[in-house]
Amino acid sequence: MYQTSDIKKNLKIKMDNAPWTVVEFLFVKPGKGTAFTRTTLRNLKTGRVIERNFRSGETLEPVDVETREAMFMYKDGEDYVFMDNSTYDQFPVSQEVLGDSSRWLVDNMNCHLLFYEGRPITAEVPNFIEIEITYCEPAVKGNTSQNATKNATIASGATVQVPLFVEEGTIIKIDTRTGEYQGRKSK
Repeated sequence: MYQTSDIKKNLKIKMDNAPWTVVEFLFVKPGKGTAFTRTTLRNLKTGRVIERNFRSGETLEPVDVETREAMFMYKDGEDYVFMDNSTYDQFPVSQEVLGDSSRWLVDNMNCHLLFYEGRPITAEVPNFIEIEITYCEPAVKGNTSQNATKNATIASGATVQVPLFVEEGTIIKIDTRTGEYQGRKSK
């Protein structure tokens, strides 16, 4: 069991029969009354964010979650098939679990999967990926206003905004958290 003094960022606890992680916390010692810890918690299954206060001396139940590194293998209908890098077991992960991360997946990409009660509940792709542009709209001459961009389709099928000078076949770097172009891979 955890005490309120053990609360820190990314601590995973079980509350209301669901796994939660601490996003932010603040220890508050008012002039009158007992001290407490104000926390912002995110549900690991649904992504819902709540605020909750814990009085000093309260106990928190640890949650049994496991992080595994897995490689994305292929898409099978609505599911995405991953292979555990340590046991080589293959297992499907649904679109709901992956969420927006699925748009960055390419074959043989390593990801971190969080398992709760033996099932994957969240997936994290790398923060930055280098990926090839498979289709790019041609730049229109005279379209050179400041910070002009155009649509480009990358190997995973997602569409991103890139500067006008970037061409089809170029390998670019993308921030998967924001979906923004970060630069070209130097040759």
